[in-house]
Amino acid sequence: MEETQHRSVESGASWRAAWITLAILSISFGSPLLIVVGMKPMQEALGTERSLLALAGSLVWVGTGAGGIFMGWLADRIGVRATVAIGACMIAGGLALSSLGSMWALYVGQGLMVGLLGGGGVYPPLLIYVSRWFDRRRGTAVALISSGQYVAGVIWPSLFQWGIADFGWRAIMLSYAGVVLVVMLPAIMLLKPVPVVPPPPAPVPGARPDRVAGLHPNLAQALICVAAFFCCVPMAIPSAHIVAFCSDIGITPTHGAVMLSTMLACAFLARQAWGALADRIGGLRTVLAGSICQAVAIACFLSTQDEAGLFAISAAFGFGFAGIIPAYSITIRDLYPSAQASWRIPLVLFTAMSGMAFGSWFAGFLYDRFGYYAPAFGLGVAFNAANLILITFLVVRTTRRRAWPAMAPG
Repeated sequence: MEETQHRSVESGASWRAAWITLAILSISFGSPLLIVVGMKPMQEALGTERSLLALAGSLVWVGTGAGGIFMGWLADRIGVRATVAIGACMIAGGLALSSLGSMWALYVGQGLMVGLLGGGGVYPPLLIYVSRWFDRRRGTAVALISSGQYVAGVIWPSLFQWGIADFGWRAIMLSYAGVVLVVMLPAIMLLKPVPVVPPPPAPVPGARPDRVAGLHPNLAQALICVAAFFCCVPMAIPSAHIVAFCSDIGITPTHGAVMLSTMLACAFLARQAWGALADRIGGLRTVLAGSICQAVAIACFLSTQDEAGLFAISAAFGFGFAGIIPAYSITIRDLYPSAQASWRIPLVLFTAMSGMAFGSWFAGFLYDRFGYYAPAFGLGVAFNAANLILITFLVVRTTRRRAWPAMAPG
């Protein structure tokens, strides 16, 4: 026991790396919120359908996931600081391009630069980076840094709403590009190399290292990826459309932005608890618990248009979805070796963010066809149910096949 404690990779430097990463992500995750907050004025200025603007926001998530597969590989070769610095410059450049005020500039700026090369170069490499700094409290650490999305959600929407109302969305987009460069680049330089990871424990005699949950490792990964897509479709609907939804039913855009901040503030607070839970029961069971909570909350959006009720439901929804995405990353680290994290984690993030993108775009598409959001919330309930079926199957498989442990995770 004494030797195991001395061989732990965790130290004070681990938590410094986590807090620096949280600060970086709190800035980078502000960029997608500009379209969420500015959707209605952007729609009016560009004279386009809401689904087309939602598609621009969706491309950020798809790009982040897809870019992370390559950027995670690149970070293992040129270092995390260089990769994340490239990503920060791409986010700033994408926002500047998007501020030109045409649909082509918005799609290229958001999808290619903010998403594929920007977010893809920032979030997945940093998630892998921090996961390698921890072995005992990995769930807590990953939950902390992933909360950068919610810190951004608490800080930026109201500021964006105020700035867009006074100066216009183009000026705010360009100004935020400057914030990204001024804040993120110095913080990136503070990131230190990951220490050498201690060797994994010897395999159990008679174990099946070629199996994950009793399945071929790549089949298990495929099921995890499909489940991630299914759970992120409903996750995206309120997150991307709550401000516009509130405006449609007579709630002021300012209150809608506060409602979004409330949702993400509750998610930030809850995410720390979900991370601690993942350290106790594992990533996969944490996904199941979070998905159940999310399913209940998304169904509740169908039941009221009262402002007080929507504030309560938004808070509950933030609590429910808070731990799901970090728990998927913990699931991969629980089930697979550390050396495979640089491509397996980005692959899960790609499918999860593709679900976010599809949910955001399709909710806008359904709104354009029906003129209200109830069909979109109903779609979210259906996708959440499909996710629960897959995750329950995997949890049952891991419970029954304890004699076939994971592939020597590190």
